[in-house]
Amino acid sequence: MNMGTTKSNNFTSKQNRKAELFKALGHPARIAIIEFLINQKSCICGDIVEELPLSQSTISQHLKELKDVGIIKGDIEGAKTCYCVDDKVWRELEEISILLMSSYSEKNKCC
Repeated sequence: MNMGTTKSNNFTSKQNRKAELFKALGHPARIAIIEFLINQKSCICGDIVEELPLSQSTISQHLKELKDVGIIKGDIEGAKTCYCVDDKVWRELEEISILLMSSYSEKNKCC
């Protein structure tokens, strides 16, 4: 995570993990990559390059961001890496999203 140590230490590990996951999804190219992987079930990086209007190196950087937080995983097969969504982390992301969204109630609205 890129947050300064002193700042992230002021928050719980759960809050830091949520921020890390949401931050990884905070770019439209990463959303497009996730959507592509969900539709394909798995793929190689070259397939993603053909789908998105970005260079190989830019896509590789986005894949690294998603992989570093665990949202995707990749297995090396020869000279290529096959990427797919990590089911366990995807369920974690789904759970924290649902809990966050359901914790809000319009009855508690103060403004």
